[in-house]
Amino acid sequence: MAPPVGSDEEVELRVGALLTAGVLVASVLVATGGLVYLIQYGGTRPHHETFTGEPGDLTSLRGIVKAASQLRGRGLIQVGILVLLATPVARVAFSLYSFIRQRDRTYVFMTAFVLVLLLGSLFQIWPS
Repeated sequence: MAPPVGSDEEVELRVGALLTAGVLVASVLVATGGLVYLIQYGGTRPHHETFTGEPGDLTSLRGIVKAASQLRGRGLIQVGILVLLATPVARVAFSLYSFIRQRDRTYVFMTAFVLVLLLGSLFQIWPS
């Protein structure tokens, strides 16, 4: 028997499904990106004496999306990591939505505060 719409049990089931889906999608993207990268560069010899870091085009969201849309290995890996980072933020946002629907003001306030902190940290809007 399915839990009633808006119940705590239903919210927990949906949050669990959201977290599971986020981790699975991120895992598939990272694994696919790793395979593509190995196919493209697996035979090359690494130069351990020189640190080069990430290419400049993979340091912005636009560059990462462009690289992933071109099926470049590093771009797919980066998108997978972004999906993994977005998963807990989506969980908090969904919880906020659920608490608003349940009209639970205390949890709406606390969850909104947590969401603001998460987004502030993610987009680095806090002064250091």
